[in-house]
Amino acid sequence: MTTVTTGTRAVKGAVGTAHTRVEGRDKVTGAARYAGEIPFAELAHGWLVLSTVARGRVRSVDTAPVLGMPGVIAVLHHENAPRVETDYPGLLGSAPDPTVAVFQHDRVPHMGWPVALVVAETSEEAREAAEALVVHYEVEPHDVDFYAGHPDAYAAEGHMPGVVEKGDLEAELAASAFVVDERYTTPEEHHNSMEPHAATARWDGGRLEVVDSNQGTTWVAGELANLFSLDPASVWVRSEHVGGGFGSKGVRPHQVAAVMAATTLQRPVRVVMTRRQMFSLAGYRSPTTQQVRLGADTDGRLRALDHGSLSLTSTVHEFVEPSAGVARVMYDADAHHTANRIVRLDVPTPTWMRGPGEAPGSFAIESAFDELAEKCGLDPIELRVRNEPALGPVSGLPFSGRNLIACFRKGASRFGWADRDPRPGLRRDGRWLLGTGTAAASFPAGAAPSTAAITAEADGTFTVRINAADIGTGARTALTLIAADALEVAPDHIRVRLGDSDLGPAMIAGGSMGTRSWAWAVTAAAGDLRERLALGDGIPPEGITARSNTTEAIGALAPKERHSFGAQFAEVAVDVTTGEVRVRRMLGVFAAGRIVNPLTARNQLVGGMTWGISMALHEEAVRDRVTGGHYGADLAGYHVAAHADVPHIEADWVDDPDPDDPVGIKGIGEVGIVGAAAAIANAVWHATGVRHRNLPIRPDRVLMAGQDA
Repeated sequence: MTTVTTGTRAVKGAVGTAHTRVEGRDKVTGAARYAGEIPFAELAHGWLVLSTVARGRVRSVDTAPVLGMPGVIAVLHHENAPRVETDYPGLLGSAPDPTVAVFQHDRVPHMGWPVALVVAETSEEAREAAEALVVHYEVEPHDVDFYAGHPDAYAAEGHMPGVVEKGDLEAELAASAFVVDERYTTPEEHHNSMEPHAATARWDGGRLEVVDSNQGTTWVAGELANLFSLDPASVWVRSEHVGGGFGSKGVRPHQVAAVMAATTLQRPVRVVMTRRQMFSLAGYRSPTTQQVRLGADTDGRLRALDHGSLSLTSTVHEFVEPSAGVARVMYDADAHHTANRIVRLDVPTPTWMRGPGEAPGSFAIESAFDELAEKCGLDPIELRVRNEPALGPVSGLPFSGRNLIACFRKGASRFGWADRDPRPGLRRDGRWLLGTGTAAASFPAGAAPSTAAITAEADGTFTVRINAADIGTGARTALTLIAADALEVAPDHIRVRLGDSDLGPAMIAGGSMGTRSWAWAVTAAAGDLRERLALGDGIPPEGITARSNTTEAIGALAPKERHSFGAQFAEVAVDVTTGEVRVRRMLGVFAAGRIVNPLTARNQLVGGMTWGISMALHEEAVRDRVTGGHYGADLAGYHVAAHADVPHIEADWVDDPDPDDPVGIKGIGEVGIVGAAAAIANAVWHATGVRHRNLPIRPDRVLMAGQDA
């Protein structure tokens, strides 16, 4: 821990030391209020009514009986709801999502499409009336069938090129001594954050106020202003505490419906999604089918890499799960072909989900690498060492830092990898077959322009104002530590205000870019403030405020490959008579920039690894081809890892500060899940000698594989 001097008192450096959450007491005592808990006078409650057909038109909505029910105030639907605008630029220049423009037409593009909002005096009255509302449909044939080789699939870009090619793939495969050519699949997966999506809207003196649970109030305020053709200054969105987001808490139908109802009724209206509704309205990770072909020389050097991924999207909005993108960073080859393709089906639109692209993509490429190591007769880590690129395999750009091999070496030492017999199916513990596996991880480390303001108060404290979003990651605490060091004061002299669109534009909490982007802005504002304080004779009663905008600084960054990296290790026990797979221990070692707060950083990494267990062994949303809807759209039917599934998990890191970042930060929110499922699947192979290329590795699949072996 470093020590700096401010005036006459010494202050210990805060960044890099473990610090409990500054809002922790409020959260555990209930003083911290979430979006669905904040009281409003004359509050009404809206309940969404979702379609019961997968494709067609709404012929009529029988509102009269429902309007006569106790407490019911209104029923909004496509014939009476306010009109909204949909032709405007979306987030980061992407096309706006038309699925949030609810009640604008009679079309039904998927099961669970919002067709009405019932508003009543209480939540219970709204729900009873919504469940009683009769909607008549004109039903049309639907298609929810996702499979490899779908004839309607096409290459799509999303936030990266759809297809990238170099070299003669077939020639290099033909010249390879060892070839892997396999298909890997991952199922539809859902976020299911602990706090449901909730929003309250009200008009106050000509200004729209929205209290919401989201990953970026600037984002939500901007989208609402565009949708309702409002002056952006007349929209105020607050989101102080958020109980998880994972990519799902952007602009969703419930916020738009709440604003519509508040506009129509001229009173506050709250809309909260149910857990079941979240399966239709909150986005999800698309299923994927991925074909990976690898060709290597006798020494294990790659000659050919071909990674093609197919995912699905809705018929009304294009979203790409870019699973082939991870190969463009991890490994080079003389012939390097990657492609992301999608097919439009009668399903809800997928969205970002922790480790988008990288999580399912790493399962395929890292499983294929394990298979290639077996064919080459090489240790899986040694194969990766031999294929470590000096430059970006596709971009040709230098890496801002690539300490992947350091992660593998530290992890191998701690995990006891050197004692591993590479032959599968040999280790036993009673009825259990034991195996170990490993996989690599990576995730982009970007930064986006943000603004911040810091005020030196007359009492000697400092107030940091930045429109960050703490979605449970500990961002509020991290920014407290960063500001404390930048101002050379103790953390208890810092107050951080966030989650308020009036604080100015800032990056959303997403893409592992939040803390990096916000810290840059806070550090810049702190530097300016210190200069001003050094020139002054004291602090006036109103304080002294410095502001920052990092647009120019971030725009001046030299082009580089910027990523966090990691090495995942897993030990599993498999009972081939029952099909049970138990993860006994996991270790992840990461190169993720300078670690601001080891306590919350470890929490984030372990959380991602735990989700990797869930992804490998449990999570699977299944659609009924007949109805187009889910089987078991709740946490009883959609299985996630429980306490009994989570073993001893360790997360550690190597020294890896980013020299181009003022604090040295990269990002840790996503990388923890990347590669975790592949490490587990590779460990299952090592235990049993049978490859599992389809997730999740359910007991029935283990039993069937055992029968086929």
